[in-house]
Amino acid sequence: MREVSGTTWTFQIMILFILIFACFLTLVLSYSKAYTVKNEMLSIIEKYEGVTEGDEGSLAIINNYLYQNSYKTKGQCPEGWYGAKDYAGTIEVSQGNGGYLYCFKEESAGKKIYYNIRLFYRFNLPVIGEIATFKVNGRTDSFIGSNSRIG
Repeated sequence: MREVSGTTWTFQIMILFILIFACFLTLVLSYSKAYTVKNEMLSIIEKYEGVTEGDEGSLAIINNYLYQNSYKTKGQCPEGWYGAKDYAGTIEVSQGNGGYLYCFKEESAGKKIYYNIRLFYRFNLPVIGEIATFKVNGRTDSFIGSNSRIG
C-alpha cells in the first residue's frame, strides 16, 4: 500500500510541474507576440515621422498590421493619451478607461519629438480563462518636427 500512495504523490507532483510549465509557456508566447507588435509599431511611427491619418498614413498601416497579425487584446489607456478602439482607425482621447487596442502620446523635449506607445497582452489559459491583462510600453527615437495630424 505504501508504494501506491508514493506513486500517486509522485504522479500529482509531476502533473503540477507540467501545469506550471504550460502556464509559463503561455505567458511567454503572449508577451513575445505583444513585444513584436510593439517594435513594428515603433518602426512605422519612426518611418513616417509621427502618427498620421489617411489611407497612406501611419495609422492605417499600423491598423492593417494589427489586423493581419490577429492582435485583439484590449486594455486601459492612461488619461490624456490617444487610443484606438478598432482597426478602422477610430482614434479618441482616453478618459482613463479601457477597451483600446493600443495607446500613444506625442511628447516633446525642446525641438525634438518622440512617441510613447502602449500595447496589451493577456495571460489566458484554456480551461481557466483570462487571468490578467498586462501592458507593454515603448518609446520611439526622438526626431525633429512631426508629421502628426491627430487632434
